[in-house]
Amino acid sequence: MGLLESAISGPARRTSHSHVVNELGKAIVGGTYPVGSILPGDSELAGRFRVSRTVLREAMKTLSAKGLIVPRARIGTRVTDSRQWNMFDADVLAWHIERGIDRDFVLHLSEMRLSFEPYAASLAAERASPESVEKLMGLTNGMASATSSEELILADLRFHLAVLQASQNPFMYGVGTVIEAALIGAFGLSSPDMASSELERVGRSHKAIVEAIARHDQEAAAAAMREVILTGRNDALGRMNGEKRL
Repeated sequence: MGLLESAISGPARRTSHSHVVNELGKAIVGGTYPVGSILPGDSELAGRFRVSRTVLREAMKTLSAKGLIVPRARIGTRVTDSRQWNMFDADVLAWHIERGIDRDFVLHLSEMRLSFEPYAASLAAERASPESVEKLMGLTNGMASATSSEELILADLRFHLAVLQASQNPFMYGVGTVIEAALIGAFGLSSPDMASSELERVGRSHKAIVEAIARHDQEAAAAAMREVILTGRNDALGRMNGEKRL
């Protein structure tokens, strides 16, 4: 289940392993266990979560693979510097979102998107097949006809992932979780449903990307994608400041 699906429908039923990973991950990202601190010992954690030491050890391996912790002989398991956390990991992003999206989070995500999505749109303009263009146009129509914020962000996600796919670069498609997190921040699942005029605006801005891709205009495709990302960023920041969207 992706970030958006989890945020909309709630998390899927968890195994003992995933429950321990999720609870400890949230506690680390949320600051309950600050950077540099030592986690409680295995006996304490196994008792707290009512799991075997085998399950706990596997959960610790998972958190270590995500960059959140590192075991130290004769010291214990230490929380690593946040710069070592794998921010491309869906769980790590989800824990940040659950903690609460702030201005820095939105800015950092938009900066990351700006570093690769406009170029992906440019590649799509060079390489996209007629079928890919047709699919992208259909997805923009889905955005314009969305009846709720949830429908809109899901349609928007599908559009941006389809652009990455149309770039025909598999590395591009692999960073889709960054886009998911950014869209959650840009629209906000708790925000009221958008007015039809705003839905039309979103649809038009994305349609400009598709039209540039269809005519193989790489510069225009990149510029249109850049404009969409910046508008989404500004909408999110404006909402954080209590401003009404135009």
